[in-house]
Amino acid sequence: MTAPKVLVSDKLSETAVQIFRDRGIDVDFLPDVGKDKEKLAEIIGEYDGLAIRSATKVTPSILEHAHKLKVVGRAGIGTDNVDKEAASKKGVIVMNTPFGNMITTAEHAIAMMFACARQIPEASASTHAGKWEKSKFMGVELTGKTLGVIGAGNIGGIVCDRARGLKMKVVAYDPFLSEEKAGKMQVEKVEDLDDLLKRADFITLHVPLTDQTRNILSKENLAKTKKGVRIINCARGGLVDEAALAELIKSGHVAGAAFDVFAEEPAKENPLFDLPNVVCTPHLGASTSEAQENVALQVAEQMSDYLLTGAVQNALNMPSVTAEEAKVMGPWIKLADHLGSFIGQMTDEAIKAINILYDGEAATMNLEALNCSLIAGIMKSVNPEVNMVSAPMVARERGIKISTTNQEQSGAFEGYIKVTVVTEKRERSIAGTVFSDGKPRFIQIKGINIDAEVGAHMLYTTNNDEPGIIGALGNTMGRNGVNIANFTLGRKDAGGEAIALLYVDEPVSAEARAQLAETGLFNQIKPLQFDVA
Repeated sequence: MTAPKVLVSDKLSETAVQIFRDRGIDVDFLPDVGKDKEKLAEIIGEYDGLAIRSATKVTPSILEHAHKLKVVGRAGIGTDNVDKEAASKKGVIVMNTPFGNMITTAEHAIAMMFACARQIPEASASTHAGKWEKSKFMGVELTGKTLGVIGAGNIGGIVCDRARGLKMKVVAYDPFLSEEKAGKMQVEKVEDLDDLLKRADFITLHVPLTDQTRNILSKENLAKTKKGVRIINCARGGLVDEAALAELIKSGHVAGAAFDVFAEEPAKENPLFDLPNVVCTPHLGASTSEAQENVALQVAEQMSDYLLTGAVQNALNMPSVTAEEAKVMGPWIKLADHLGSFIGQMTDEAIKAINILYDGEAATMNLEALNCSLIAGIMKSVNPEVNMVSAPMVARERGIKISTTNQEQSGAFEGYIKVTVVTEKRERSIAGTVFSDGKPRFIQIKGINIDAEVGAHMLYTTNNDEPGIIGALGNTMGRNGVNIANFTLGRKDAGGEAIALLYVDEPVSAEARAQLAETGLFNQIKPLQFDVA
């Protein structure tokens, strides 16, 4: 049997390359070829695996030549340099190493906080210039100060731990952080972001950039902060309104800032540049020799495992399912993802428990894979990097209890999946099945029976059952040029609670949603997006 062949097209350590050799894999180490698109396209057809960092761009044109390629392994978290949709269509697994640089990034955030608190960069530059401006650089202590952590997941959790070691009081805002988990972390969980903003002496961000987190520190939210606050962002550019922050620094409301990431990178110009007590670094969060070595070793092990045994770890575009299961389970895995995505997009509170019911045909399948897909669907609403492998771990780290029940066929459908999420305030449930055409359907929301095909763009509304709802939805969509592909209604009782689920051809704008709200007919109006590829 011919040994699998791997190309390392970026600068991985020799130790990582040796892992491939030791596992019996034929490896070519060409660390500069990733920058040469023509050369890469010329030779990629020879390889079963491609190990990369950020320099190699795995584009559709490269994949067209990748006739044997089975897996792309990214040594690091970000996979923006890989066209995952094209890779999926080609049948190529895309893996990353999401946990290799957590400590390094957390330590950089702590270092940036120290630098900002003591004005270290400016003091250093002044001293190098032959000045002795001791009185100019009056700093503040971290001991006893309140650190507000936005996002208490993997990296944010490490920052919380380090900050407690510095004798800081830590308050955390994270809708997916349970009270139980917060207690174990010895941090105070706040339900309202405004509470954190008005109390924190330092604010550090540790969330991914999503529709929910984009501009989370907006001009309005920054204005709510405590006078003299210092802002640290080592997570993602776009989380903070940089222009508004610059104005608040100039006014004296914000005492300083430390940024490792920016809305536009490479950052050649930025409103924060040249401002007093603003520390800026060029996206160095993961830039330590230890982190770079860790992710290189991890990607080599993961790729070797897959190529030799079929085991899948940290795959971003493939479920943990055997080839035999995939043909039957594919639509059900997609359904599980859609159900989780619905729940995730609808829930903005800490989740205490996820209860999953498998009925009939669904109960006979690989429930672990279905669970992973469903949980990943929920978690991706706050962290797009979560995948089927990492989702259960993320849920456990957040203290979420997961229970699974399977039963024989009990209704009109040959099988279905129902998920119920429990928070401090409510329970939310949705059920779905797969029809004979292989397409997932939503069949029940909040106990109300429906039959809704899942589309990329949807609009969910709740209302009291009364005349005028269909007209209001149809007329508003028409005025705003939104075409309705499918329209599903459901109610509990005449005159009682009712829901509508619209499958539309394009996203429903904020203006259109505002027009619906102005009618006074709707209790809830929520745009939804689903990955139906």
